[in-house]
Parts: sequence; structure tokens; C-alpha cells
Amino acid sequence: MTTISTHDRAAEIFADSRAVHTQAIERLQAGDIRDAAEKAWCSTKRATDALILSRTGEEPPSTHDTTEALLALARQSNTYETLVGRYFTRITYLHGTCFYSGICGPDVERRIRETSDYIDDAEKLAAL
Repeated sequence: MTTISTHDRAAEIFADSRAVHTQAIERLQAGDIRDAAEKAWCSTKRATDALILSRTGEEPPSTHDTTEALLALARQSNTYETLVGRYFTRITYLHGTCFYSGICGPDVERRIRETSDYIDDAEKLAAL
């Protein structure tokens, strides 16, 4: 039986997050903003999962658990607070409003592109 370290698993999840973000940019360039928004949200969630795994040793099993764990980290240290607003913007605006409701306002493309910055920041926080 092979076991994978928490560090290696977090690295895998961060790599997946980056791959999904690449897909988001590809969908954006193809003109499918709704799918791009959903992929950017997924990328955000995966990066957040990797951060939480690296800080707590546990990978969140659901979006609710990811949200609660990120908020718990932010309560412990305001260092993580820099991600909280950006996380909620993506879950609400990209996932809910754009993808599900089809209302994709003028800031959607920028937020899709800026997801790479979110991943970068989550990776930096995971290395603390």
C-alpha cells in the first residue's frame, strides 16, 4: 500500500487547480463565459482545498466544509483573511450568478483571469 504525504497531496490539488484554471481561460477565449466562470470557481475551490489540507492535514470533503475551514483559518489568523472575500466573490458571482443564473456582468472576465492570483496567494499561504 502506498501512502501519499499531505504535502504531496496538496501539491497535486494545486496542480489540478492550475489545470482547471487553464481550461477556464481556454473556455473564455472560445467565448463560453459561463463555463469559464464555473471552471474558475472550481479552480478557486481546489486551491482553497489544497491550502486547508496543508494547514490542517485534512482535505475538505464538500464545498460547505471548504467554506467553514477557510473561515476557521481566518479566525485563527488574519493572514488568511486576504482570501476570504475573493473566495466568496467567486462562489457567489462566478458560480452562482454567472454560471447558474446566466447573468455574467462586466467584471466576470477579470475575475476569471485573476483566479491565477488567488491560486498563487493560496500556495504562498500553504507554504507558511
